[in-house]
Amino acid sequence: MKILFASSEAHPLIKTGGLADVSGALPKALAGLGQDVRLVLPAYWDLLARTGEAREVGRVDIVAGMGPVRILQTTLPDTDLSVYLVAAPHCFDRLGNPYVGPDGRDWPDNAQRFASFARAVVELAMDRAGLGWQPDLVHCNDWQTGLVPALLGLETTRPATVFTVHNLAYQGLFDRTTFETLRLPAEWWSPQALEFHDQVSFIKGGLVYADRITTVSPTYAREIRTPEFGGGLDGLLNMRADALSGILNGADYSQWDPATDPLLRHHFSAAQPQGKAANKTALQEAFGLPQDAHLPLLVHVGRLVEQKGIDLLLDILPELMTRPLQVALLGSGQKQLEDALRTAQAAYPRRFGLRLGYDEPLAHLLEAGGDAFLMPSRFEPCGLNQIYSLRYGTLPIVRRTGGLADTVVDTDAASLQQGTATGFVFDAASPEALLAVIDRALTLYQQPDAWARVMQTAMRQDYSWTRSAQRYVDLYRALATGD
Repeated sequence: MKILFASSEAHPLIKTGGLADVSGALPKALAGLGQDVRLVLPAYWDLLARTGEAREVGRVDIVAGMGPVRILQTTLPDTDLSVYLVAAPHCFDRLGNPYVGPDGRDWPDNAQRFASFARAVVELAMDRAGLGWQPDLVHCNDWQTGLVPALLGLETTRPATVFTVHNLAYQGLFDRTTFETLRLPAEWWSPQALEFHDQVSFIKGGLVYADRITTVSPTYAREIRTPEFGGGLDGLLNMRADALSGILNGADYSQWDPATDPLLRHHFSAAQPQGKAANKTALQEAFGLPQDAHLPLLVHVGRLVEQKGIDLLLDILPELMTRPLQVALLGSGQKQLEDALRTAQAAYPRRFGLRLGYDEPLAHLLEAGGDAFLMPSRFEPCGLNQIYSLRYGTLPIVRRTGGLADTVVDTDAASLQQGTATGFVFDAASPEALLAVIDRALTLYQQPDAWARVMQTAMRQDYSWTRSAQRYVDLYRALATGD
């Protein structure tokens, strides 16, 4: 099949989070299964600076009076996968984050930027860019591409559409005045279309109009149909339940495997785990922590937001620091959480290591050198770090939600005996529950043979993209045949 995969970011070209990992890995896996996949992204300034060799292959008119938008073509690094870049300078020719400005606030014209991107994707999908290639299906991802299924619905004949929700908490909400500037059909200002509590919701474009809706784990597909996790859209998602399914994300083991990880100096594997100790020493050195092989080292990489349960970690930190352990954390996010973490690091400089920002090599070292990975998320559509942690033998400590529930087997007497345990799971989103599960992990850490057995089981789990990509291919084919 011919598939146009539309996303606002894709690793390694542009990345702010897990969406980029998925959008860089899934198209590669689909191509590996014989599909003709082409990725389309906005031509951000940083992305163009990184690629350099992109060439113009077409032009499209998306808004009257704005002039043509150039379509550039390049390839995803280290692959033959074609990437189309929508070069709309008034939207994307600016330094910094794809979504927020230097002040940390959303770009004020995000609605116009991603509406323009969506219109360009539609022109590509309808083969009106002069490329001589029309997809059978357009696969859209998150609110930034939510208008694509809606706009394609205005066409007489069109490709099929799949819309994947990576995180329903981000809905692309804008006011009525903004809606009126976007030149969308007036009838879309309706609860049955894009209107949502007197705002326009880009994500509803995908949820209402796409032929099929997917989320990134089976558990999250069930959770978003409840008021607790539905973000006010659970009613709509229940109406579209027959079109909704959950397909677990995978890991790109060409990038995330300790046996071959290009960003690690010391490689290791389930069969030869000795190199993990050298990574732990390197990690302790990187964070200015005492180099002690016997102290359990708990790590975290991610966005510093309440969704990730960082406030729960802060609540227990004084008590946690009475235990014989170390903590190392890498991330950025809400200012109040960053400030609180800085204060904690100053209070426990030899026990708590902190690096604010994002550093890809350091993220890999944290996975390789940690003993356990903290992921106490209030909700987690899929999560990738717990999947990476399994392969790196860094036992995940997770809350039973979303993809975390689908990928980590709690360590208890039964799972230890059966040889199925891969980490530690807790239920309540409370400081007390988090502290209790960490204490369970510390107890097992004092039993080196038992800890090693769980590590071995974890490292042998297979969450490669091949299986998940095949499920997408099955979904695409069902759409093509009308099943």
